[in-house]
Amino acid sequence: MKPLHALATALSLLLATSAALATGLDTQEAQIVAHVKRLTPDALKLLERSVLVNSGTLNPAGVREVGALYATEFEALGFKTRWVDMPAEMKRAGHLVAERTGDKGRRVLLIGHLDTVFEKDSPVTPWASDGKRVRGQGVSDMKGGDVIILLALKALNEAGALKGTTVRAVFTGDEERVGSPAAVARAALIDAAKQSDVALAFEGATKDEQGRDTATIGRRASGTWHLDVTARTGHSAGVFGRDGYGALYEAARVLNAFREQLIEPDLTFNAATVVAGTSAKWDDGESQGQAFGKTNVIPRDAQVRGDLRYLTEAQGAKARERMQAIVEQALPGTRSRISFHESYPPMAPTPGNLKVLEAYSAASADAGLNAVVAFPPGQRGAGDVQFVAPIVDSLDGLGAAGGGAHTPDEWLEIASIEQGAIRAAVLIYRLTR
Repeated sequence: MKPLHALATALSLLLATSAALATGLDTQEAQIVAHVKRLTPDALKLLERSVLVNSGTLNPAGVREVGALYATEFEALGFKTRWVDMPAEMKRAGHLVAERTGDKGRRVLLIGHLDTVFEKDSPVTPWASDGKRVRGQGVSDMKGGDVIILLALKALNEAGALKGTTVRAVFTGDEERVGSPAAVARAALIDAAKQSDVALAFEGATKDEQGRDTATIGRRASGTWHLDVTARTGHSAGVFGRDGYGALYEAARVLNAFREQLIEPDLTFNAATVVAGTSAKWDDGESQGQAFGKTNVIPRDAQVRGDLRYLTEAQGAKARERMQAIVEQALPGTRSRISFHESYPPMAPTPGNLKVLEAYSAASADAGLNAVVAFPPGQRGAGDVQFVAPIVDSLDGLGAAGGGAHTPDEWLEIASIEQGAIRAAVLIYRLTR
């Protein structure tokens, strides 16, 4: 005779399967959904364990500890895991890679990250739950998404649906502050993408202005621009005349021309800091500068730092060309130079990405959940999926629902763990058939 708890589990699975079959799922998919629901309480315990470990990007020991916790979970599902160390000079912990290979269906890459913006000295409470919401360090960005991945995979494994499939997972350890050079920091992720057919990333889920559930088919590139201005200096009485206009007026000319001539949908070029005077210097490592000057002296130096975001490579190239042309029209007695650095490449909305979204939305609707629409690409920040989007069809925003990311009020909706895992599990099942 079966133990009472086993009978209860079997009955729970039967009831959940019957309910799922009333939707648009087949028998196997219904069993997968039932397993998600049964395993969710354990997933919430795993979420709490991982959130209670501080894993700020600059806390390598904490990042590795969370990675080890998740590695154990992957290994229990038959995944081979490895830790990818970064060079010591990068001052980053490294990444967790987990994989299992087979010959069925499409090869799927799952993307998460281990680090948070909350460093060891953060005063933010690690975990506080009221039964409906959790507040704490990295709960939605993105340990909730990591746990959704593991919960979906556990449900698939319980249903025997992982056999013969190829699934890789890369959980980076420096998403919040990508190590430099990025080519080294993201080599493992890019290598995994080259061995995959579709990438699913689990940054936090969002709703659009109409309150509809969304996923991300496009993200804007993220990079920086540096404007350096030098000018003839002299007594302020000579400004606008033989001594020219000075560095500050030239910097202002450039910035105003950017504002007047470049604004268009999905393109931004924020001017973040200005340091100027008779002498000026800026320290990128410390994100601070110093200047010296007097009101009766024409400023010789000006340095401006800003970021540049665009949705496609073509839009980015056009923006850089136009910014360069504006810079070259220097005022008398001044010289301006601009340089650009790209941190995250653009994830352009593509037909392939849209097809993955359609499959995800269908999985959600068939499971009795809401349909999912595309989130406006221009409103989403940068993420790891952008490094792989040029290689494979990609979809992001499949993680936990919440808000307040990167703030002391970061929170997660507890019910979204189960909901996200149901959607992900059904989608992965269908992709790998």
